[in-house]
Amino acid sequence: MPVTLNHTIVPAIDHRAAARFFAQVMGLVELPPAGRLGHFAPVRVNETLTLDFMTVPDAEGHHLAFDVDPETFDGILSRIEAAGIPYGNGPATPDNGRTDHPLCPRGLFFADDSGNLYEVMSPA
Repeated sequence: MPVTLNHTIVPAIDHRAAARFFAQVMGLVELPPAGRLGHFAPVRVNETLTLDFMTVPDAEGHHLAFDVDPETFDGILSRIEAAGIPYGNGPATPDNGRTDHPLCPRGLFFADDSGNLYEVMSPA
């Protein structure tokens, strides 16, 4: 069996709000609360991976990067712009409104209220 990432914990100030924000921007499905006490707010990323958002004190943001196809990128960009979410083309410039990414033809970075920095990259 190949090694496959099943889930990762994403720290958040408010796990439900962070999961909802991420799912809405990315066009993904937010799943029902999970864990013994419902302390995880999972978002299905693909058939094998969930991001499990968890409220933690003094949440430190993580950097999570995603490869997407051009159509998915267009959808994400449209939802970001419609919601007025700042985005940019680099981790140091996540609010310059540009998508000319240094590693691919189109890409962007955006952040959530917990300081998690999301990177979305498209081959065209």
